[in-house]
Amino acid sequence: MFKNKKTKIDPNMTDTLIGEGTSFEGKIKSEAGIRVEGHMIGDIDCAGDITIGENGIARSNIKARNVIVAGQIIGNVTASGKLTIKASGQLHGNLSALELSIESGGIFQGTSKMDVKDAPAVPEEKIAPREPEIKIPSVAEANAGSVLKTW
Repeated sequence: MFKNKKTKIDPNMTDTLIGEGTSFEGKIKSEAGIRVEGHMIGDIDCAGDITIGENGIARSNIKARNVIVAGQIIGNVTASGKLTIKASGQLHGNLSALELSIESGGIFQGTSKMDVKDAPAVPEEKIAPREPEIKIPSVAEANAGSVLKTW
């Protein structure tokens, strides 16, 4: 009656929506994109893109390809691609991304780590040994030993 169809999920498509007025608590793992317009509490692991809409609030640690924040995220974000914080967006947590874009008015509170995409290893330069410093006495130090006593 039902055929078992295995179709490849396109990570460029948004197939999961947490709509405005909806609260979700738990962990989400998805091969396609996710859009949050409501309240999400829990970790999100996504092979596609995640969009937090203007009314969306995510208290989550998020791992995705690209992340667009127009609402609010409280938690850490790891993006293998680009993280964009829109003018209405807020990110309160740490981020790790290949690219970062924050529009004027966007809020980011935390630390950031920019990942490097297939960068060649930079050889460490050998530091030449330092020569000993030669101290040149100042005028006051030079004249300190030749003070004329008049009493």
